[in-house]
Amino acid sequence: MELFSAILTILGLVLFETISSVDNAVINAEVLSKMSQRARRWFLLYGLLIAVFALRLMLPLLIVWAANPSLGIFETFTATFSSDEKVIQSIEDSSPILLAGGGVFLVFLFFHWLFLEPKSLGLSHEKFFLAQGVWFYTVVSIILAVITWYALAINPLMAFGAVVGSTAFFITHGFKQNAEKKEEELLKAGSASSGLGDWSKILYLEVIDATFSIDGVVGAFAFTLSIPLIVIGSGIGAFVVREITVHNIATVKKHKLLKNGAMYSILALGTIMLLDAFGFHIPSYASPLMTFAILGYFVWKSIKATKTVQLS
Repeated sequence: MELFSAILTILGLVLFETISSVDNAVINAEVLSKMSQRARRWFLLYGLLIAVFALRLMLPLLIVWAANPSLGIFETFTATFSSDEKVIQSIEDSSPILLAGGGVFLVFLFFHWLFLEPKSLGLSHEKFFLAQGVWFYTVVSIILAVITWYALAINPLMAFGAVVGSTAFFITHGFKQNAEKKEEELLKAGSASSGLGDWSKILYLEVIDATFSIDGVVGAFAFTLSIPLIVIGSGIGAFVVREITVHNIATVKKHKLLKNGAMYSILALGTIMLLDAFGFHIPSYASPLMTFAILGYFVWKSIKATKTVQLS
């Protein structure tokens, strides 16, 4: 069963990483189309290595290590497979802090999308919430206050973790806004008039990739706290996204509701993380199964909508 659970977790991570990165893949494909063949090959090969090892490995490793400063980097990486009771206990003790922060981050991410971000409407309530954008900050402030209040009664550090999660959301949101502006500049300006060479564009794409990969890394902790499994699942997902960028981006662009599926899966994963932080036992298979179900539904809904448009 442990092997089956690990495989299910990896498959869930691959699917989540792929779907949550679709928007970024579309932008990458648009920018890459204006670059030389050599630069495209460099980005797709070496950029993948950076995406996997510099981001999908180092970022989750640093997050878990920050929550367990008494452990070394190697112990943090191998904690899942360790027989050392001290290591196991340290990870278990710190997990509510990490899960509370990650859960708040993901829930805030969902509500920002629901209230403020332009979107293709997939469910009937989305139009209503989009018209109430001014309430976003009120809603997330109340959510944070409630989570912090109840967390303080259990563990003050867990409450601090929730605050760190909200802080991380607003910091990364600022970087994302800047990245989105840079994306628009890269897309609007032709290669001759942009003042940027291919290698400058590659650098910008790597920075943008790093910014948008944070959501996937945080969401991965809803599946597992095992760094090796996160690296394998998210790394394969990053490879799939690169393949989509090259070969299937036209097909992906037809399906407008994939982002909706990614965001509802983010809400589900954030909720699971918060429930787990507060002591509710959530089976390890819950996160991947919910991800499969939610994303499968929106893929089906998107295919159906695409066929309807083609027939009309």
